[in-house]
Amino acid sequence: MGLFDFLKKKEEKPSYDVTNLRVTDLNKGFIFEYDLKSWVVQSVFQYDWGNNYYSKEYKVRDGTEERFLSVDEDDGIFITLTKKIKVRAVKEDLPEEILKNDTPPKKLEYDGKTFYYEGEEIGDFRDMDDTSGKTAKFISWEYYDDDDKFTLVIEQWGEEDFEASYGNVIKEFEISNIIPGEK
Repeated sequence: MGLFDFLKKKEEKPSYDVTNLRVTDLNKGFIFEYDLKSWVVQSVFQYDWGNNYYSKEYKVRDGTEERFLSVDEDDGIFITLTKKIKVRAVKEDLPEEILKNDTPPKKLEYDGKTFYYEGEEIGDFRDMDDTSGKTAKFISWEYYDDDDKFTLVIEQWGEEDFEASYGNVIKEFEISNIIPGEK
């Protein structure tokens, strides 16, 4: 050991088994395959749902599309892959209807499918790249189709800012060939 070796930054050991990577190990820069495409994790977000319950979401790109991979480990692993859509594409007056009634509709139509209200969650959102630790509060309303294969999520950020996302529910085995990347 040289005189200044103690000043060198020690390499952190990964918190995952590199020989058995799972979707729960994903981090920024990781690459995985889904639906015959390679996806790269661009950003990592954490959701705090209260009572020491957290979930993660990953902004991913396949070179042409941007999607959001949500991984929830509450009762087993629940995964959705969604894309942002315009909230008014779901229903033209949806934000006004929610604000007027103080609740979302029980049923919504989108992309030729009928979605049924599953529940409401209030949480705190955190971008894991933001070292300040700032969070943003939001309300999320989840909808699923008859077969629980597709999901529609409506979110309210602040007083009148609404967002929507649409996608499908996937199984963990559908994500394969996970490769760690550089942060």
